[in-house]
Amino acid sequence: MDLSVTIAGVKFPTCFMNASGALCVTREELLALGRSRAGAIVTKSMTLEPRLGNPEPRYYGFPGGSINSMGLPNLGYRAYAEMIPELTQFGKPVIASIAGLCEDDFLTMARAINQARPDLIEVNLSCPNIPGKPQIAYDPVDSERLLKRVRPLITVPMGVKLPPYFDPAHHAVMAEVIRRCEVDYLNLINSVGNGLVVDPKRDTPVIRPKGGFGGLGGSLIKPVALANVRAFWTLLEGRIPIIGTGGVVQGIDAYEHLLCGASAVQVGTVLVEEGVGVFERLERELVAELSTRGAQSLQECRGKLKEL
Repeated sequence: MDLSVTIAGVKFPTCFMNASGALCVTREELLALGRSRAGAIVTKSMTLEPRLGNPEPRYYGFPGGSINSMGLPNLGYRAYAEMIPELTQFGKPVIASIAGLCEDDFLTMARAINQARPDLIEVNLSCPNIPGKPQIAYDPVDSERLLKRVRPLITVPMGVKLPPYFDPAHHAVMAEVIRRCEVDYLNLINSVGNGLVVDPKRDTPVIRPKGGFGGLGGSLIKPVALANVRAFWTLLEGRIPIIGTGGVVQGIDAYEHLLCGASAVQVGTVLVEEGVGVFERLERELVAELSTRGAQSLQECRGKLKEL
């Protein structure tokens, strides 16, 4: 069964990869992704300077999902720029994710990371867990201005990671921004921001930062992720590849993302919970799902969701 996929001219050996933030901060974690069955190595969203992130506990898994308020812990863009050549040895694409705390940060990192020659650069416009920092992607004017400043600096394929949108009008506005800014692929979605999980035994939230508010991931956000994948696939007429992120825990979840229009999928919560061996399991389960439907490749299923 062929699970390979091509996104923006770059071939991925399989459609499964890590979501930025999940076991991809340190050199050791990135090398482990390289040795695994992951179809790519996606770096942690990097900032201009190294960050320790928010105080712990800042991640909590629970039945059906997870909540986190990590605060972008990362080594800083210089460290990742130095690592990128080493990461290319595994014969799979390297996706460098950049997340500035202001517009000029994005420009500085785009120049330097582009020189390091990853296979793709992903501009993360959705960083929901830094106190006092709003998500750029919820302002279409700011998003367009930033992307038009960054686009000329990036010569490898450029993707954009977006947060969940909950109104068709917002989908439509951002689809036009994406179209005008020459984006090569989309990553949908980042975690669903500002959830709150309570521990009733202690009468407290389960995580410390931001009074317990954090981004939700895992199975419970799959319907939101699927809706965003489908909306952008439809509005952009299938012309811009989409990586579906959110709620991929089993092979059937990946199949649903494909039906809605995704070319590949990323996994976060289940990777944190199971480790890098999860990629082999997900491949096996997706092959079984495709086989029962008589499909021989991912392309046969992409975007084929039927309306009632």
